Amino acid sequence: MEKKHPLVDLARRTIEEYVKNGRVIEPPSPEDMIPEMKKKAGVFVSLKKKGDLRGCIGTFLPTAENVAQETIKNAIAAATQDPRFPPVEPKELKDLEISVDVLSEPEPVESYEELDPKTYGVIVESGWKRGLLLPDLEGVDTVNHQLSIAMAKAGIHPKETTKVYRFKVDRYR
Repeated sequence: MEKKHPLVDLARRTIEEYVKNGRVIEPPSPEDMIPEMKKKAGVFVSLKKKGDLRGCIGTFLPTAENVAQETIKNAIAAATQDPRFPPVEPKELKDLEISVDVLSEPEPVESYEELDPKTYGVIVESGWKRGLLLPDLEGVDTVNHQLSIAMAKAGIHPKETTKVYRFKVDRYR
């Protein structure tokens, strides 16, 4: 079995313990954390089952003390609180593919020419409505497609004035 990145292992252990036993695991001790776990950043945890999305929850700005804690919180949410799916059941655990995206700080975009759906994720805002789409997603090949999906997720009408931000991710599988 191929060795997974420590953040993916952390997400898997978190989901398995929570789904099977209803318990939240403790984060690794600071001396056991790799450098990526120690920083503060937004984190998305994505679950796929047989190639299909099974859950995806995250934060674009940090809400926890470090990436390890952010990963634990968002792994549980991806498995149990994504409104598009029922909670993950124990029998599904063996079939889950997990990825963890650690986000850079979002930066405002002045022109759509600054965007590239393979390199940058986007955040669109209009008033209180906000939508986010991660970068390098299968089938999302143009800036317009990426923005239209993010706007639809937020309930933003195409004619509304929006602010757009971009960010990069370090994706671990």
